[in-house]
Amino acid sequence: MGWGNTLTRRLKVFSMALFIYFDYKAVQKRVKWVGAGKKDAIWTKTHERNARRVLNLMIELEGLWVKMGQYLSTRADVLPEPYINVLKQLQDSLPPRPLEEVRGTIEKELGKPMNDLFANFVLDPLATASIAQVHRATLVDGREVVVKIQHDGIKDIILEDLKNAKSLVEWIAWAEPQYNFNPMIDEWCKEAPKELDFNHEAENTKAVSSNLSRKTNCESGAVSSAVDVLIPEVIQSTDKVLILQYMDGIRLNDNDSLEAYGVDKQRLVEEITRAYAHQIYVDGFFNGDPHPGNFLVSKEPPHKPILLDFGLTKRISQSMRQALAKMFLSCAEGDHVALLSAFAEMGLKLRVDMPEQAMEIATVFFRQSTTANEAKENIKTLNDQRERNVKALQEKMKMNKKEVQRFNPVDAFPGDAIIFMRVLNLLRGLSASLNVRIVYLDIMRPFAESTLLGSMTRGPTANSQWIYDSPVNSEVESKLRNLLLELGSNKILGIQVCAYKDGKVIIDTAAGTLGKYDPRPVQPDSLFPVFSVTKGITAGMVHHLLNHTSGLHNALGDVMKSDPLLVCDWEEMLHQITKCTPETEPGSEQMYHYLSFGWLCGGIIEHASGKKLQEVLEEAIVHPLHINGELYIGIPPGVESRLAALTVDMEELEKLSGFRAGPDVPQELLSNVAQMATGLPVLFNTLNIRRAILPAANGHCSARALARYYAALGAGGAIPPPHSGGGSKPPLGSHVHTPKFPTMPSKKKKKGGSKNDVGVADKDGYTQLRTSDGSDEGSTVSAVVAGNGSGSGSSMFVDGGTKMLDAFMGVGDFSGMIHPNGKFGLGFRRYGYGAGAGEKVATTTFGHSGMGGSTGFCDVEHGLAMAVTVNKMSLGGVTRRVVRLVCEELGVPVPDEFSVAGDKGPDMVLNLAPPE
Repeated sequence: MGWGNTLTRRLKVFSMALFIYFDYKAVQKRVKWVGAGKKDAIWTKTHERNARRVLNLMIELEGLWVKMGQYLSTRADVLPEPYINVLKQLQDSLPPRPLEEVRGTIEKELGKPMNDLFANFVLDPLATASIAQVHRATLVDGREVVVKIQHDGIKDIILEDLKNAKSLVEWIAWAEPQYNFNPMIDEWCKEAPKELDFNHEAENTKAVSSNLSRKTNCESGAVSSAVDVLIPEVIQSTDKVLILQYMDGIRLNDNDSLEAYGVDKQRLVEEITRAYAHQIYVDGFFNGDPHPGNFLVSKEPPHKPILLDFGLTKRISQSMRQALAKMFLSCAEGDHVALLSAFAEMGLKLRVDMPEQAMEIATVFFRQSTTANEAKENIKTLNDQRERNVKALQEKMKMNKKEVQRFNPVDAFPGDAIIFMRVLNLLRGLSASLNVRIVYLDIMRPFAESTLLGSMTRGPTANSQWIYDSPVNSEVESKLRNLLLELGSNKILGIQVCAYKDGKVIIDTAAGTLGKYDPRPVQPDSLFPVFSVTKGITAGMVHHLLNHTSGLHNALGDVMKSDPLLVCDWEEMLHQITKCTPETEPGSEQMYHYLSFGWLCGGIIEHASGKKLQEVLEEAIVHPLHINGELYIGIPPGVESRLAALTVDMEELEKLSGFRAGPDVPQELLSNVAQMATGLPVLFNTLNIRRAILPAANGHCSARALARYYAALGAGGAIPPPHSGGGSKPPLGSHVHTPKFPTMPSKKKKKGGSKNDVGVADKDGYTQLRTSDGSDEGSTVSAVVAGNGSGSGSSMFVDGGTKMLDAFMGVGDFSGMIHPNGKFGLGFRRYGYGAGAGEKVATTTFGHSGMGGSTGFCDVEHGLAMAVTVNKMSLGGVTRRVVRLVCEELGVPVPDEFSVAGDKGPDMVLNLAPPE
C-alpha cells in the first residue's frame, strides 16, 4: 500500500468520525428544546443517517472495518435498532474479487495449475468477507471442498487499519473519557494479524475439533458429552489458501430458510454457547470471533451448528482459565471475595475499592440475553446502571462531574479477559439477532465448575504439588508431610503447619488448595480464617475481662441469628455491648464468651490506648514480629487473592447429634450446632464479614505468622530470629500490610496513646487502666502490649516478659484475677496434659483454638510454639493428629486439647471427633 492510499484511508476514517461526533453533539443540544414525543423520532433519524454513513465507508474501505461492522451488527442488545438494521448488511457477501486474482493466489500458493488441483471449481464465490473469499470446488479425487483464498494485499491494509482504529479509539477516549476502549483495541491489534496466516487457522481448526470431541470428567460426570457441533475437516493449507471439507448448511441470517427447515433457534444458540463454554473453560483454546457469519446450521435433523473460521483463536493458561471460571461462579453466587480474587489472579487491577459496583459490572457479562425487540429497554437499563455507578464512584472519590468522567477505575486490564468478554458479547448479540433468550449462568456453569473441580479431584497421590514445594526443615517435618499425604484430600482441603523449637523454625509446611472452588495451592503466605484463635491474638493486646467471668457470655449472641451483618458495624457493636446486663454475678462463674469477648476487649483496647484496634495490632504485634501482610483482624482491601475459603466436612457433622455442652460452654452456643456449623462458612466467606472487626472470631492469618507470635510469647516477648522457614517463598513479612490503590491517598495514622479519663500511657510505654479515683495500687492491670522491638534480640514487652507470662496463665501475682480451677488464664486457654490418673495442669502451656480445627499454642517449658490452620472445618481430628505427631516426635507432652481422651477447651466443641 502506497503512502497516497494510506493517507487517503486515514483521512476518510477521521473525517467521518468527526462528522458523526459533531452531528450527535448538535442533536444532544437540539432535543433539549423539543417535546418528549418528538425526541424519539429525532434520535431515530440521527441513528439511521449515521449508520448509513458508517456502512458506506466500511464497504468502501473493506479490510478491518468490515470485520468491525460485523461485530457491531451483532450487538442488538446494546446498539440502537437503526444501526443493527443497516450494519447487518455486512453479514452478507462483499463484492467479489476478480477471478484472475483468485487463480493467481491459488496457483502461486499450491504450486500447480488449477486444472491439476480441482475437477470442478465454482467461479461464483459462496461468500466474500473482509480477509478472504470462499469458493466451492471438487478435488480431483472427488471430495467436495471449499477453498478459502486470501485477498491480495490485504495484510498491509489490515495493519494500516489497526493503526487508524487505535488512533480513533484514543481520540474517542480523550473526547469522551467514559468511552475508553483502548484495552480492547490493544488486544485486537495483537491478535488480528494472526488471522492472515491460514496455516495457523488450519492448526487451530484441528485443535478445536479434537477438543470438542473429547469428554471431560469431573465430580458430576462427563459435562461435555452433549456438546454436539460440526467442524469441517482440514484438507490442505498454505499461508494464503485453506481447503476444507464442504458442509451444506444454512446461514444464521437466512431466517426464511431456518423457518422452512424447522430449526429450533433456542436449542441452536444454546448448543453454540455450550461449545464456547467448553472451549473457554475446559480447553483454554477458543475462537475469539463468533459473529453470525462464522456459523452455519446443518440442513439435516437435528440441525447441528457448524463452526467455521478459526483464524482469531485464543489460547489461555490454566491459571487464566481458573480465574475466568472463578469470576463466572462468583457472579452466579454473588461472592465478592471470589470476584476480587479472580480479578487479582487474572491481572485485572482496580484503582478504587468498590466491590458492590465491581460485582454489578461483572455480572452484566453473564446476564440473561435479551431479544432484539427488548434492545431499547435493555440499553436504558444499562445506562441507568452506569449512571448509578458513576454517581457512586463520584461520591467515593469525592470528585466533581468533570473529574469523574476522566477517571478510569481500572488500572490494568488483561488482554486475555478482553477477548473473553468480546466472545460473550458476540454470543449475546447472536442470541439477540435470532430473537432468543439464553440463561448463560445455567448453560455455562457446569463447564466453569469442571475447570475448578477437575484439578482437585485427583488428590495428593496424583498431584505432586499437593504439598507446596518448600524445603524440609527437619526430620519431624518430613514425617508430618507423610502424615498429611496419608490423611489426603478426603480429610484435608487446605492446611498450613508451622512450629518453632527453641526459637528456630522446624516446620513450615503448606498443602492442599485454597477452597472447594479454588484449586490454587495453599502457600506459606495464604490467609486462613481462624475463628476463635483470634481471641489469643486479642489477648496479646489487652488483659482485662479476659478470664470469661464477666457474666456477659451470651451478650449480643442473638445478633448472628437476627441480623448477622450488624456485627460488621464495629462502633455500633461497641455501643450495644455497653447496654448489656450480666446474666451471672461478675467473677462468680467462668462461661465462655464466644462473641462478646471481642467487643469487651476491643473497647478496652481502644479506650485505653487512644488508638484504633487495628493500629494497636500493627504496632504491638505485626510490625515488631515482621509478619506484615499475614495477620489481620478484619482484612483490608487488596489481599483477597490470598484468602482460603471455608467449607465443612459434612461426614463429621453427623457425629454432633446428641452432643451436650460442658458446664463452661453456654448452651445457647450449641442449641443448633449442626445448622451453625454449615452456616458459618457461608457467612464467614463473605466480604463484609471478612473485612469486619471481630476480635473474638475474625482473625485471618498464616500458620507461620501465628506460630511466630506464639514463639515470641513463649520466650517472654523476645523477638525470634528472622523466619527462615527453609527458604519458603515469599519471605515472611515481605507483603505490604495494607495495600494501597494507585489513586487512594495515604491515610495518616493517629499519634501515640493519648491521656484521657480511661487510660494513660506510663513512662515504660504501657497503658494503664485506672479506677475512677485514679489510684494505681491494686486496681491496675496491663492493658496493651506496647511493642518497641524491631527485630531479633528485641522484645515485644518493654520490661521483659516474665510478668506477662504469669498474666497469660493467671499465676503468681495474677492468680487472684482468674476463676478458681478455671480453664482460662487472662485471655488464653490453659492446657493440661497427662489426662486420666495423675493429670497435671501445665502452668507453662497456653494458646487458643478456633471452631473447625485451627489452633495456635506454645509450651514455654519445652520451647515449642506451633500453629495449624485449616479451611475444611471438621471436628478437629486432623489438627489433633498433627499436633500429637509433632509433640511425640519431639518428646514433648501432648496438651489435653489435642490428646485422645483429654479435656477439651470450649472452642473445641466442634473439635470432638472420637479417638482415632
